[in-house]
Amino acid sequence: MKKIISGKVREVYDLEDGRMVIVTTDRISAFDVILPTLITGKGKVLNALSNFWFDYTKDIIKNHLISANLADMPEEFQQPEFEGRTILVKKLRMLPYEVIVRGYMFGSMYEAYKKGEPFLGHKFVKEYQQAEKLSEPIVTPSTKAKEGHDINVTLSSMKNDLGEELGSKIEKAALDIYKKCYGHAYQNGIIIADTKFEFGLDEHDELILADEVLTPDSSRFWNLETYKPGTSPASYDKQFVRDWLKENNLAGDPHIESIPADIVEKTSALYRECQERICKL
Repeated sequence: MKKIISGKVREVYDLEDGRMVIVTTDRISAFDVILPTLITGKGKVLNALSNFWFDYTKDIIKNHLISANLADMPEEFQQPEFEGRTILVKKLRMLPYEVIVRGYMFGSMYEAYKKGEPFLGHKFVKEYQQAEKLSEPIVTPSTKAKEGHDINVTLSSMKNDLGEELGSKIEKAALDIYKKCYGHAYQNGIIIADTKFEFGLDEHDELILADEVLTPDSSRFWNLETYKPGTSPASYDKQFVRDWLKENNLAGDPHIESIPADIVEKTSALYRECQERICKL
């Protein structure tokens, strides 16, 4: 067994038998900096949400999850600190794209729309306010950069690279997952404005859903009760941390010593609320 990835949030261990162990930590990053203060319970929330969605979408597409039971893990992980934040997964040939599904006119797409420009090949005929729901959700992939920022590309560019058949399978799977999960979250008071998925291929070249699914770290979640088109809705994510960093001129500063306890607690509570709303049927 060897550690192959130590990311912003996750530690990944290769068991070298076609399986991996993924541990989701309480680390948090903002403005491309991993911050020194942990967000209590964040890793367990992200893990619980992903596992919930993996089960909820298994009728649409297979996923990489083998087990979330510590008893199924190597002995090194059968310790209390790994409980609730560790999964055993199938190792895949990961595809070099993040597949972003956007359901609302927001962010960089809204900036392009205001200028009258198409957004990654998508043209919008009707008029939209900021944060207004699109007539239909769209798929806009990005390349996974080893260094620096990911690069947004058109859907046709991804299909040209991967082949029309595989590219179309990815597009359909991403939209089907988004639409089903959107309905569940909406019933529980959360709007999934946009999200990103990652896919891989197994030994039979079958498309498999992997990484994390529909968490506050990979998605833009809005509170349905306070949502209003024409505004910039507050998100269920690290916004408290981002705001504190900006207010104290620390955004992007790699020498931050700590995050105040009240900011940590507010952020932790927001993550917990998100889990409590979504993880029920």
